[in-house]
Amino acid sequence: MLKGKKVGLRARHENDIPVLHAELYDDVVNTSRAAGRPWRPITPGSKDSQFVVDDAEQGLVPFSVVELDGGTLIGTAMLWGIDHHNRSAHIGLGLRPAARGNGYGTDVVAVLCHYGFVVRGLHRLQIETLADNTAMLRSAERNGFVREGVLRSSAWVTGEFLDEVLLGLLVQDWKADPAG
Repeated sequence: MLKGKKVGLRARHENDIPVLHAELYDDVVNTSRAAGRPWRPITPGSKDSQFVVDDAEQGLVPFSVVELDGGTLIGTAMLWGIDHHNRSAHIGLGLRPAARGNGYGTDVVAVLCHYGFVVRGLHRLQIETLADNTAMLRSAERNGFVREGVLRSSAWVTGEFLDEVLLGLLVQDWKADPAG
């Protein structure tokens, strides 16, 4: 398990899937804002769920996020779009509703940065998020990500086009937490 100050990132367990599906995927608005594709109903237990892990997939590293204090499942995190040639990847995360607003997002981003830069040897990490997602923007910027641009009206979300913000962090600009 990878550990931050508040959270741990571990492999996805089978019993995580129904919880993540019910609290994250079945929230139509949240999924529409996060997924970048239209929501559609998926039967519980389906192998088509975004939370089912394909260990053979090399461009995606999914984690379940747990509280260090007690081990409660609080969400999901990932590096995706991993480009081994250019040594880059994208960061994504989703927290269960009860876990939001507790500073977990900032810690998850920090642990993903450690994983990407130290464990995987990447050069660049990138985040794309909706311009009104202040929690993600704050978590990214607290970890040193820099706003690199706005993709105007680039995301179709439940009936309207929204702007996305592109943020990037290079390994040489990353400030690792010396406490681990």
